[in-house]
Parts: sequence; C-alpha cells; structure tokens
Amino acid sequence: MVGSLVERETITGGGDGQVSDGGGRNDIGAAAPIRLGVMGCASVAKRRVLPAVTAAQGIYLGAVASRTLSKAAEMVEHFGGEPVHGYQSLLERSDVDAVYIPLPPALRAEWITNALLAGKHVLAEKPLTTSAKETAELVELAEKRRLVMMENFMFPQHSLHATVRRLLSEGTIGTLRGFASTFAIPERAKDDIRYRAELGGGALLDVGGYPLRAAQIFLGHGLEVQGASLWQDNELGVDVNGAALLVGSQGVAAQLSFGLAHAYTSQYRFIGSTGRLAVDHVFTTPPWHQPVVRLARQDQREQLTLPADNHFVNSVELFADAIHGRSTLDSDVVIEQARLIDDIRSRAESA
Repeated sequence: MVGSLVERETITGGGDGQVSDGGGRNDIGAAAPIRLGVMGCASVAKRRVLPAVTAAQGIYLGAVASRTLSKAAEMVEHFGGEPVHGYQSLLERSDVDAVYIPLPPALRAEWITNALLAGKHVLAEKPLTTSAKETAELVELAEKRRLVMMENFMFPQHSLHATVRRLLSEGTIGTLRGFASTFAIPERAKDDIRYRAELGGGALLDVGGYPLRAAQIFLGHGLEVQGASLWQDNELGVDVNGAALLVGSQGVAAQLSFGLAHAYTSQYRFIGSTGRLAVDHVFTTPPWHQPVVRLARQDQREQLTLPADNHFVNSVELFADAIHGRSTLDSDVVIEQARLIDDIRSRAESA
C-alpha cells in the first residue's frame, strides 16, 4: 500500500526551499509566506486554484502573467497581485518565490523547465508533461536544483480518501479483490483546448489521470497495464473515450474508464471478499459537499456521511508546506503516473 497522501502527491528535490548556487535566490524564511506568481489566465486558475490561494494559509498571490496584459489585469482585479506582461518577465521577478503553471499540457514542460532554471518552485497542472521521458527529466532537474515541483492533482488531499483507506485496511469489506473508477465529463465546445491535439488534448491526458491516480492511492506501487482502448474522434483528432485494465502487485485488478463526451461521472468502487464499498463525486468534490460512503455486506447496507473538506485549499497549503520543508514528499508517484499513461496509450495503439 502507498504511504500518506501527502507523501504520494507531490515531488520535490529536498523540500527545504533552497536552490543551487545558480538559482539566483536566497532561502525562504521559515515563517515567510510564499509569494506566488501565476503563468496564464486559464479557467482552472480562476475557478479552482486562485480562490484556494486566497483562502489558504502561508501563501499569497503576488503576480499574474499573461501574453495579453489586459487579461492579467482583469485577473488581479479579482484576486490581487500585480499584472505582468509575458511569462519570462514573471520568472525574472525577485519578489516571486514560486509559480503556478496552468498552461496547456504540451506547453508545460518548456515553462516548468524555465521556472526551475530561474530558481522558482513549481505548482503545475496535470499532467506535468505529455510523456514519461519529459516528466522524469523534470523530476531530475527539480532534485538537482533543490526545488519543490508539485503536479496539481488536488483530489487526493480530501480527507475522504484517507477515511476510505482506513476502512479498507480495517477489513470492512474483507480482502480487497477489485477496484473500478470512472471520471467522465460532458462534451465541450469544439474549440475547447481539450480537443486540440497540438496542445496535448484528449481524454487520456485530461481526465484519464484521475482514476489512474486513484488506483495508485489505493493499490500502491507496481501497477501494470494489461489492456487498454482509446476511441479517437477523427474530426477532432484526439481521443474522447477510453478504458484501461491494470493489475497491482498483490494481484488486485483496476478497471478504469474516462471520457470527454459523457454524462458527468466521478466515482470509485471496491469489491472485497465479504462486501462492497462505493463513493460518488470523488474527484472534483465541492468544498461544501459531504461525501457518502456506501457499504454493502451480505444483507446489510450502511451509509457513512463524512465531513465536508476543501481539497483545493488543502493542496495549495501542502505546496507551501513542502517549500518550507514541513512535508515529506515522494517523486515516485508522479514518475509512475507518467509511465502508466504512456503504457495505456501504447497498449491502445497496438490493440
């Protein structure tokens, strides 16, 4: 089984807030709040991350950069900070300790590299890159520069998942035999970036990573892809529907499905030797939502209503804690995630 969610969710080159001599920055004081810069004005930044930064402890928004200065100015009117014209200008600022990068997947590797070379800690949207090779190279660079780099899967920081892991470890449904998870969203407008192949679009990279990360959380290291399918929309040029079968080191199978043209579905299911466990709305859980764990054992049915939690704020605070060295972090989950995504695509293409 995996370690704590904190250990499994971020990657770092030491987590002590220090950089190499070439980084051009001094250490961040232990009590000093992290000064965050944002690279781009993506929807996820406006809807999820910047509201979380505003509510989080130990970090604040210092600047927003855009290729169009008016867009940056509009963003800071809502969330604070200073507007900056151009991404490189943001990286050259001495009053920015870390950057959040919500650029499209195909652009992330370049700008994550630039940020690390500029001595900035990095919070980047998922996936970090579009290939396992590029991801491994970024992990190595972050470690060499002694900088924190976090792939922004936020859902693992919800307390729901720790509760589910505890229930499983206590044998609530007996010995775990199988895991299934789905994340699918309704169709978007044809010009949505999810449908642009040149920007790293497609269901596997956009939504497929969620059930895959959940499988890592609950089944641990050592997952291997046994089969996969990706259905490509020839007009759009990207995959819009997919599924994968993986098996963990203990022989437990994981059946994953994902898509970009579906009724909204966000769930996982477990089957054990003596019962079943199921939860809906597990990946984009609103801060006010109280998750319900449904248990079925023989003729017994039980529902556990859990407290609401804000995994958006939790993730931002985790990033700040990692920079200050207050969290123990692990890079293996990010590297394995990228490898498994590559393997799913390879299996599907060879089928």
